[in-house]
Amino acid sequence: MTNRGEDILQQRLTKLERIRQRGVDPYPARYSKTHTTLQAITLFESDPDNDSLLVSVAGRIIANRGMGKITFLHIKDGSGKIQALLKKNVLGEDKYDFFKDFDIGDFIGIDGRLFKTQTGEITVEAREITMLTKALQPLPEKWHGLTAVEKRYRQRYLDLISNDDIQAIFKTRSQIVTAMRRLLDERGFIEVSTPILNPTAGGASAKPFTTHHNTLDRQLYLRIATELHLKRLIIGGLDRVYEIGPIFRNEGISTKHNPEFTSMESYEAYADYSDVMTGSENMISSITNEVLGTTKSEFNGEIIDFKAPWKRIELRQAIIEYGGIDFEDYPDTESLCNKMIGMHVEVDKRMGRGSLIDKLLSTFVEPKLIQPTFLMDYPLEMSPLAKKKPGNPRFVERFEAFAGGLEIANAFTELNDPQDQRERFAEQLKLRQAGDEEAEMPDEEFLTALEYGMPPTGGLGVGIDRLVMLLTGQRSIREVILFPQLKTK
Repeated sequence: MTNRGEDILQQRLTKLERIRQRGVDPYPARYSKTHTTLQAITLFESDPDNDSLLVSVAGRIIANRGMGKITFLHIKDGSGKIQALLKKNVLGEDKYDFFKDFDIGDFIGIDGRLFKTQTGEITVEAREITMLTKALQPLPEKWHGLTAVEKRYRQRYLDLISNDDIQAIFKTRSQIVTAMRRLLDERGFIEVSTPILNPTAGGASAKPFTTHHNTLDRQLYLRIATELHLKRLIIGGLDRVYEIGPIFRNEGISTKHNPEFTSMESYEAYADYSDVMTGSENMISSITNEVLGTTKSEFNGEIIDFKAPWKRIELRQAIIEYGGIDFEDYPDTESLCNKMIGMHVEVDKRMGRGSLIDKLLSTFVEPKLIQPTFLMDYPLEMSPLAKKKPGNPRFVERFEAFAGGLEIANAFTELNDPQDQRERFAEQLKLRQAGDEEAEMPDEEFLTALEYGMPPTGGLGVGIDRLVMLLTGQRSIREVILFPQLKTK
């Protein structure tokens, strides 16, 4: 016994064969259309009394309603949809009957005259119809509202066909990236590309993915950040650089995390974290206004206003305020770990003090930061690549930006003392050897580059996916990544 899907496939294969028997190629290489569906509608609206407006449009059949000698259908392209009217007395009996082998999901071309029906819908009266692609698989029965989350992510093409709002999310994502790139370009930054495969995974505290290069017979890592290569470009005299691209971290999957995500990292010579703070809030405020037409967006039931300036608060004070603990009262790893266990915070005893403080941040503070907020001045243990604060060497010049309970940016006044950097890498190596898989990996080539001298520099990293979440109101990162990682089917 065959199932319904197999029956439909067989029916469409039969139709495909009939089309070929007519001498028609069901998959032609090209079609010369004159207008998108939106352009065709706009053309008619600009001259509604002209009954000789001819267009050639193309798209996927999404609705089909036959009534004897006439058939109404809708076709959809990337700009929208338009109605078409097929008349037997206009097309001729043979061409009209040919349409019986067309199905919802097929791509067709229509040549004809624009007019408005009695119900007020702009329509193309077909004079010619052209098969462009015969679809063998049917669209989901409820294609206009595909809701099965697993199916939506695994077969994103069906999601895009079925849900116009999903298309809108990814069009907005493109606009956000375009606006960010233009703003950086206008400020004199140049866009560069750095390696994805690296002999050392550095620039962040994260567990990397590993791979093997056969010819070189060496282990390589997918990059966990672009930082160390971009700072080499600052050393080389490119004073303002940025890169937008994928980052890979071998971490868990959640509504906020995907093992592959997109970041923008920028580095600016002769700037510090205060300069970067001002630049980042102005950039994100401008992007929001450009893309949404306002500095406000709705996320998780809250109205978030990205208008600059944003709130600023020291990390230590934020943890005291929201968590009721001053980590400075626990100056070593063991005492802080024991205190957190007593507070029923889930910890791993292999975690270093910096990781423990980060856990306090994510547990108590991050969920409370709804309006855009900068957390400033992090403990030295949390930031092996940031410059110490003058007069307070236990802390560094670092900030993270939060909104909607999400971290969206991270920035430093970059450490440019090669001896200090070498010592901090050594401390990170001890943590890694003690079992902390996310501790920073030493990078000898970067240390060598730093010994040639790097000017005072401000660095910034922005999580593109999370920014898109906030500006499109999506609570899961999977909704803003076209092909998120999923469990094996």
